[in-house]
Amino acid sequence: MTTPYELIYYTGVPGRGEHIRLILEEAGSPYSDTQFLTFDAARATVTHWLGAGGHGNPPYFAPPLFKHGDLVISQTANILLYLGPRLGLAGRDGDENDIYRVNALALTALDGLCNEVHDTHHPIAVMLSYEDQKEESLRRSRYWLENRLSTHLEYWQRALVGDEGTEEGPWLLGTTLTYADLVLFQCLDGTMYAFPNAMKRARESGKYDRVFELWEAVRARPNIAAYLNSDRRQKYQDWGIYRHYPENDLAAE
Repeated sequence: MTTPYELIYYTGVPGRGEHIRLILEEAGSPYSDTQFLTFDAARATVTHWLGAGGHGNPPYFAPPLFKHGDLVISQTANILLYLGPRLGLAGRDGDENDIYRVNALALTALDGLCNEVHDTHHPIAVMLSYEDQKEESLRRSRYWLENRLSTHLEYWQRALVGDEGTEEGPWLLGTTLTYADLVLFQCLDGTMYAFPNAMKRARESGKYDRVFELWEAVRARPNIAAYLNSDRRQKYQDWGIYRHYPENDLAAE
């Protein structure tokens, strides 16, 4: 019997656990997910497994958590690094170094278009409410949209276009889809929710066509499309990583 994959995370918003759902959905791999529990039950399950449950697993700081047999691990990028090779989404056949390239790309997307976006609405402290740092959030959002957003989009455009001699294709590694493409998709999707005006302007500029083409290509993949249209795909809300505050959504250059 195949050992089941178990995602342990909060319920109510996609959050960081969404990257793990996407790789499993793309691979068509069955898994259990605590998102279908009540809010309190999901939180209690997370709290329990943060203790790691023995079997040599240390206690962990925060979810998402991933359980596979006796192994319990945390950290989104670490879980993806574990799953990628097992699901055939960690690089090109025969290139053992791709696993590190894919990990680097995923980490870059998570740093720039997940963590930085989160910090636009909580620039002072995560334990303070948005309302308690609203002025600072507006300032941080203005700076990020005017300076950082274009920097990230320009990088991803360059990564997708590639240098002379690199393999051409729709994905970050040419014709080979990897979990880094799925991570970038989710980061772009969340940023579109948080800053729809700025991202619309960026898309219409024509400077980042390959970036937005990747977003379209991922969401059109059969397994991903089915997932996005199902009740398993949770909606963004204004208490997750990606939050839409109209006053912060300035149109980026």
